[in-house]
Amino acid sequence: MTVSRSSPIWRPFTQHALQKDAILVARGEGAWLETADGRRILDAISSWWVITHGHRHPRIVQAIKDQADRLDQLIFAGFTHEPAELLARRLVALTPAGLDHVFYSDSGSTSVEVAIKMALGFFRNRGERRARVLALEHGYHGDTIGAMSTGARSVFNAAYEPLLFDVTRIPFPRGVGQATLDALEAACRSGDAAAFVVEPLVLGAGGMLVYGADILREMKRICAAHGVLFVADEVMTGFGRTGTLFACEQAGVVPDIACYAKGITGGSLPLAVTMCRAEIFDAHYSTDRARTFFHSSSFTANPIACAAALANLDIWESEDVRGRVTRLCAMQEERLARFANDARFSDMRRIGTIAALDLRVADSGYLATIGPTLHEFFVARGLLLRPLGNTIYVLPPYCVEGHELDAIYDAIAEAADRYA
Repeated sequence: MTVSRSSPIWRPFTQHALQKDAILVARGEGAWLETADGRRILDAISSWWVITHGHRHPRIVQAIKDQADRLDQLIFAGFTHEPAELLARRLVALTPAGLDHVFYSDSGSTSVEVAIKMALGFFRNRGERRARVLALEHGYHGDTIGAMSTGARSVFNAAYEPLLFDVTRIPFPRGVGQATLDALEAACRSGDAAAFVVEPLVLGAGGMLVYGADILREMKRICAAHGVLFVADEVMTGFGRTGTLFACEQAGVVPDIACYAKGITGGSLPLAVTMCRAEIFDAHYSTDRARTFFHSSSFTANPIACAAALANLDIWESEDVRGRVTRLCAMQEERLARFANDARFSDMRRIGTIAALDLRVADSGYLATIGPTLHEFFVARGLLLRPLGNTIYVLPPYCVEGHELDAIYDAIAEAADRYA
């Protein structure tokens, strides 16, 4: 069943003149979605990278119901509530040591926006003239103004160029990544850089581009040597996607500022946090009200969302989630290997639970004409796969079974038969 084009809804990342009517989904469970007319669709991209344990995990659903019966919403300036207090303490204990303060927001974009403002406020309040932001080439950090500014200049934000501030781009690491490290060193040495914003280990919307933990480690070392704040955008990579709870763990890196969202509630409700070192909080701590950190949203630390996040952490602690992640990593590697010598594909890559490969076609990139065609092809076969142009990626919830992955990769092979 579909919703017709007469619907008043304007959908995200959708060209309504080209895309067919939206599919009406009635329910979800585990790795599956069910349409209003009873058709089942395997959610192979975790509904835009948010679902971790599967749709409607019973413990998260119950936590949401219980909290809704107690407190639904509360202003978070001058008031607080137990779910937010408990969640903040648990996140400080769970994340890399040194991230001592938690600022709540609503989405990945806003968590990055908060991070940039924290960094600029830090140096301003210390009387240091540092306001330049550095960012890794091909990055994507969201769709608010600061997040767009740090993201790659592309079709995503070309129309909004007059609103964006200048950012120094550090080339994406290829091979050993020495050009990346040299460029970062030079940018940091200038003395006016405030922060370096980076997606650790894998760039999501930029095409699932993967680089090594050794390069991430060196990037952090360079930033630290020059007093540049290292901002890790773990909105997508956090909560197991790269094989460890957080991507920075693989490099032994502690960010100065870290952004977490998507999987923080298991994907059930919107919530984000920006976490930082005590030094950054302390730079804003003053009897001078002008040094206040001026950022908020109406739903900061929503109690129901915080309760869902607490249930998510309970699941990580009491269920074998890490075992499921490890098994999914192995299953992805095994199934991706079937295309190792297939000339119709290039740049096969996997990091943790994420696998990606590029279909060899006439045009490439996000606007490659094959993208919408592939999406429709997969949906017709009961699969939610949403390629980034000619880049096909598989990013399922951790509950996915081997035979379900087989169906995904069989469909990818069939797509190559038809379109490559």
